[in-house]
Amino acid sequence: MVARQSGVISRDQLRDCGLSDTMIARWLETGRLHRLHRRVFAVGHTSVPLDGRLFAALLYGGDDAVLSHTSAAWVWSLIDTEPKRIHLTLPGRRSSLPGVRVHHSRQIDRAERGGFPVTSVARTLLDIAGMLPFRQVRRALAEAEYRKVLEPAEIHAITGSGRRGSRALRLALAKHLPELAETVSVLEERFLELCELAALPLPQVNRRAGLMRVDAIWRNELLAVEVDGGDAHAGLGQMKRDRERELALRARGFQVVRYTWEQVTRRPDDVVDDLRRLLT
Repeated sequence: MVARQSGVISRDQLRDCGLSDTMIARWLETGRLHRLHRRVFAVGHTSVPLDGRLFAALLYGGDDAVLSHTSAAWVWSLIDTEPKRIHLTLPGRRSSLPGVRVHHSRQIDRAERGGFPVTSVARTLLDIAGMLPFRQVRRALAEAEYRKVLEPAEIHAITGSGRRGSRALRLALAKHLPELAETVSVLEERFLELCELAALPLPQVNRRAGLMRVDAIWRNELLAVEVDGGDAHAGLGQMKRDRERELALRARGFQVVRYTWEQVTRRPDDVVDDLRRLLT
């Protein structure tokens, strides 16, 4: 049980294992148990991994609690940033803690993912739409489709007047950009959004040309684009590899161009003008 819960256990579970309250108190004194929340403990250590903290929060919330909001989005792999604060939704009353935000709802769309009880994908998207910037919500929507867990009908069914996040989620669905799930950096996201905003044909993102993976590629137009963010391409070794890649792509008939973070984010009109010329 403890291993399955990543090293955490509740007082009720300890009692089920035959430990009395006196024994539990003794284990706390000797360091065999460490209190995490009310009636929830770590066994033998104080360094609890994220999975353990998620289980500890669920044990605190009770049998009907589910991970929700950004915590559920992380479990569903809709966002890639580990939640610093754990979000729970449950039907009863429970106070929030410094590291645990408790939400109350009479109706919970319950699912299971990776051994955790979580809100459904549709409910998770609705919840994060009420707390995250639109760009992140749209990225989460793209990730949901990429992972084949997106059901637009369920989203339409769950959104409604007066429900927080409904307007933002419906807008994200209307402006759905599945290709966002193929990007692997912020700069690639910005470049793809720039193409969308300028009504340019959208490229394939992170696709192979021979043995190489290219940031953005227009195959019919034989155009390959690499975007350089910050100092990621700094150094003589990386510069040499970049030149070798360009040579190999040109050998396959592609025209290769590079845009920097500063060009994409601060001089977008110049990039768009350049792309229009290259794509015609």
